[in-house]
Parts: sequence; structure tokens; C-alpha cells
Amino acid sequence: MRIGELAAQAGVDVQTIRYYEKAGLMAEPHRTESGYRQYRPEQLDTLQFIRHCRSLDMSLAEVRTLLDFRDHPDRTCTDVDQLIARHIEQLHQRIAQMQQLEQQLKVLQQRCGEQRTAAECGILQSLTTAASDCSCHGAFEADCQASP
Repeated sequence: MRIGELAAQAGVDVQTIRYYEKAGLMAEPHRTESGYRQYRPEQLDTLQFIRHCRSLDMSLAEVRTLLDFRDHPDRTCTDVDQLIARHIEQLHQRIAQMQQLEQQLKVLQQRCGEQRTAAECGILQSLTTAASDCSCHGAFEADCQASP
């Protein structure tokens, strides 16, 4: 099948397939004499596997590792289990961060209990004050300066 057919069957954009190929998650397909990509059913299976892993919020590195294990069925699954355990721990950390964010936003929302002008808005005043005092901006600016 051609790339458009593969994309339609997998429910992804053509660019997604090309990205996964460049990232080394999918093998480069055979090309016809006219240069068209020609995909096999196994590549659809791989694409669906990748999509499912990504829907579980796995990184490309984690997906790459899982694909390697899938391609080597004689290996033990201990490392796969550890990968999933690490992913669960990262998920727990993100949940905790999201809960903290929710609490911060609720506190902000309590700053505005009635209709006011934007100049009088307690939320905007709090954000403005916090922005000048927030230590997280220094880390962000360092990241920005390190990027080309």
C-alpha cells in the first residue's frame, strides 16, 4: 500500500509516518521504480503499535525500546516491566504537579469574585506580581539562552 493508504488505515497524517521513519521507529519502506513508498502489512502493525504506545503517553525513546523488544521475542521482559514501572512513576509525578497547578489556579480564581474591569482584576494583579517574583522564569530564560 502507498503512504496515503497506510495513513488512512492507521488514522494518522502522512507527515506522522514520515516523522516516525526519520526518528527510526519505522523502517524505510520499499520504493517503486517511480519512487512511491510501498508499505507492507507489518508496517501497518508497527504504526498501530507506535500509535497505541503514544496514546499511553510514552516517549519516542520508550517506544523505540519496546519495538526493539517486540522485534526480539526471545529476550526476557524484565526490562519491559521496568520501563513501564518508570513510566508509571513519571505519571505519578506529573499527576502531583498537575494537582499543585490546579490548587494554584483555584487560589487565583478566588481573587476574582465579581465583575470588575481588567485594571481591577485580582487575577491579573496576582499574575503580574507573581511573574516578577517567580523563580521558574530564571530556569526558563536559561533554557532559552542555551537554545540556538
